[in-house]
Amino acid sequence: MNRFEAWLRGAEFDVHVKEFPAGTRTAVDAASAVGCELGQIVKSLVFVAAGRPVVALVSGSNRLDERKLAAVAGEPVAKAEAAIARTATGYSIGGVPPFGHATEVPVFMDRDLLGYPVVWAAAGRPDSVFEIDPARLRELSRAEVADLK
Repeated sequence: MNRFEAWLRGAEFDVHVKEFPAGTRTAVDAASAVGCELGQIVKSLVFVAAGRPVVALVSGSNRLDERKLAAVAGEPVAKAEAAIARTATGYSIGGVPPFGHATEVPVFMDRDLLGYPVVWAAAGRPDSVFEIDPARLRELSRAEVADLK
């Protein structure tokens, strides 16, 4: 059990992690492993906006528009370096979950994720994901929903 799974147990969110030995590091890998649409994969992208780390939850079929993220998170916006992402969230890039971070990190959620009955998000490792209702994802991550594509 990894740190995220231990955190989930303590939080009692009724979320179940599934492992895929072939890996789920990229949205395409995750969709293939799970057997879902690419858009149902939640990409947890760590950026620095207005000098602080933030997480953008983006549909796997969308490309994040940094200008739109800047409009809701503050300027300037730049991809976080690996060390910053790990310090802020407690996880390495490729396995960052949408909530349960090491520090209080503002989260912004791609509106398109709400169009799916379920989505799949990273569970702390590059080979693990969990299924969740998008509204519950927004609630647990305390995300601000925005047009991010």
